[in-house]
Amino acid sequence: MAPPAGKSLFSPRYWPTWIGLGLLWVNARANSYGGTLLLGSMLGNFARHLMARRRHVAEVNIGLCFPDVTKERREELLRAHFQSLGISALLLGFSWWAKSEKLTALLHADGLQHIVSALERKRGVIMLGMHFTDLDIVGRLLGEQLKIAVVYRQHENPVVERAYRLHRERHFAAAIPKSDTRGLLRTLKSNTPVWYATDQAMRGKHSALVPFFGIPAPTNTGTSRLAKISGAPVIPAFGYRLPEKRGFRMVVQEPLTDFPSDDPIADTARINRVLEDAIRLAPEQYLWIHRRFKQPRGAADPYSG
Repeated sequence: MAPPAGKSLFSPRYWPTWIGLGLLWVNARANSYGGTLLLGSMLGNFARHLMARRRHVAEVNIGLCFPDVTKERREELLRAHFQSLGISALLLGFSWWAKSEKLTALLHADGLQHIVSALERKRGVIMLGMHFTDLDIVGRLLGEQLKIAVVYRQHENPVVERAYRLHRERHFAAAIPKSDTRGLLRTLKSNTPVWYATDQAMRGKHSALVPFFGIPAPTNTGTSRLAKISGAPVIPAFGYRLPEKRGFRMVVQEPLTDFPSDDPIADTARINRVLEDAIRLAPEQYLWIHRRFKQPRGAADPYSG
């Protein structure tokens, strides 16, 4: 994303961003993984008190998705989630600037053979992902194991977007804007695995209200359509941070069978159930601060109040 007309990336309005990126660089180069976990947890605890609006969104989402757990457990999950956010903020610098030898031992991957086997069909692979908090660092680690492409949405801050772009160019086979469906299909046709996530709210064309943890959520139905057009298998692939200092687990499952069907909405509901099962493995690490349950205009807003 370009800066506003007449504004340079080095104008004063972006100096705080540059300072923040500098601190991330220093942490990635000088701090250990264990030290980053500790510092990130402290940062997340501070952010939980500072980010009232985001905290409210997370509270609503957790309450909707886990109505049967106790209030104490929901509060514990909220605290752990913000700690995860703080850790992920610092690990973003690791994903961009840490040297490979510092990261290699952190990845524990299960099921990469499913992607390798699927590529023998020469149709590419749709890697069905989701927004866990440590998505960027897991993507960096996976990119060192496999040649993959990623679908992304541009960041609103052009300085941050520039840093993301340089990272994507360095560590991935291709970076495809979210709106570039033709580019995505071309990449699949070149037999390249593409990371693709549909777990954030979407309205308009190719969207439907589909249950997510039993709650209607505006959801992108595009995975079914892309699989039908390309013939690419859909393989769930997600990564999360392991307890203590054990690194990250990347889980690649077998390709979805009998997918796609003739019903994109039923396919999307099936995908959401797959995502729910993965989220339950590390619920505090899912991106709860996103307004996942935005409703159609005129309907009651679960986040109001």
